[in-house]
Amino acid sequence: MVVVSQEAINQFQSLMDKVEEPLQKTFQNVHQGHPTEAMERFLKAREGNVSKGHKMLVDCLNWRVENKIDDILAKPIVPTDFYRAVRDSQLIGLSGYTREGLPVFAIGAGLSTFDKASVHYYVQSHIQMNEYRDRVVFPTATKKFGKHISKCVKVLDMTGLKMSHLSLIKLLTIISGIDDLNYPEKTVTYYIVNVPYIFSACWKVVKPLLQERTRNKVQVLSGRGRDELLKIMEYSSLPHFCLEGSGSARHAEKCFSLDHPFHQQLYNYIKQQSFLLDPVTPIRQGSVHVDFPEMGLEGTKVAKTLESELQKFRSQDGFPKSLDKQKSGIDIN
Repeated sequence: MVVVSQEAINQFQSLMDKVEEPLQKTFQNVHQGHPTEAMERFLKAREGNVSKGHKMLVDCLNWRVENKIDDILAKPIVPTDFYRAVRDSQLIGLSGYTREGLPVFAIGAGLSTFDKASVHYYVQSHIQMNEYRDRVVFPTATKKFGKHISKCVKVLDMTGLKMSHLSLIKLLTIISGIDDLNYPEKTVTYYIVNVPYIFSACWKVVKPLLQERTRNKVQVLSGRGRDELLKIMEYSSLPHFCLEGSGSARHAEKCFSLDHPFHQQLYNYIKQQSFLLDPVTPIRQGSVHVDFPEMGLEGTKVAKTLESELQKFRSQDGFPKSLDKQKSGIDIN
């Protein structure tokens, strides 16, 4: 675990004092009134190295300025039916909060198809989710729980993982790269549930490639993971895929759907910000094109290893296309 010293923070701050005004301005949207914490996150992402952490943050700020990230919450994806299709194929929702007040994001990793829009729309939607989380969800949680909250937990459901996900590796790597480079250390723990054999096998070969800091954040739970998750959150905050019975299906529609209060609030917020930014020009259809990050060495190794492992499964004669129901009997920790 990286421990950031006060001396490192002071050195980092001295370097940040010298950056240009446009970068200082966008840094305000990054730190949301807590610049020291933001610098700590980037330092931890670079193992406490001040020079590397500073470069990472400056690169992030330049990316934000060049791609107008500060205004991305004023760029709604329209029409509404099209945005609904994006939501139905990029499954994510806010299911509740931990007992410590951390937002719980539920992600349908195995059932997300990303097949209703171009890559640019999915990247735009993902960044909007990140920005809304940082600028609205965290401040709201801070007020609700009476303490500063700037991190979340994520619960990933691997139900439905198929061989077809091989074609999604590039897109998922782009999204992961955006998070790693521009939103580091925002997630405390990734809980993986409903694990099929294919994930278990891939995890065994990918895990050693990850940095220890990343590995320590991933917890692969048994089955639906309900009992383990109830140790950190109330029943009402459990993602639907951790529940049993027909009620979970109804909850599923609410959790990921555009009709869920979280998504309604997010979408309405974006439309309102659009009117504030430009109250005269009608909203036009079209995605926001954001520069994609180049994969680092770790990301390249992981992507290639995943692709190789999935190809092995695909080449096995008679191997089922969907391995959702074939649960692993091997050790996945």
